[in-house]
Amino acid sequence: MTNAKTLDHAQLAQFTGSETWYRHGLVRRVLYTEGAKYVADRAGAYWLLDEIAIGQMEPTIRATEFQVWKLQVSDHNTATLTVEDGNDNKVSEKVIEFTDFPAPGITLWCTGNTIMLPSEY
Repeated sequence: MTNAKTLDHAQLAQFTGSETWYRHGLVRRVLYTEGAKYVADRAGAYWLLDEIAIGQMEPTIRATEFQVWKLQVSDHNTATLTVEDGNDNKVSEKVIEFTDFPAPGITLWCTGNTIMLPSEY
């Protein structure tokens, strides 16, 4: 079975800043950019924004001012979601037992309670 969801990397590269921010529905202090919304819309990945927003409640993650969230998707529809501090130091890691997110995955950044694509920083 082939994964019908895709992310257009040329389109992702067009996000170089954000004029519109969206407030997360569950964690109201967390915002996300147009690029992060594009990823969530195209890949059906609002769950990923939820993971990042809810992660801000974890003391170890919250204490990390600059966060690199890496979703690495395997060929078997499993994934690993890793949080790093921007210096390749792992802060947290979670195994996702099933995902239909397009391989190979994506990297999002979170700083100042704002989730964004790296190109939007």
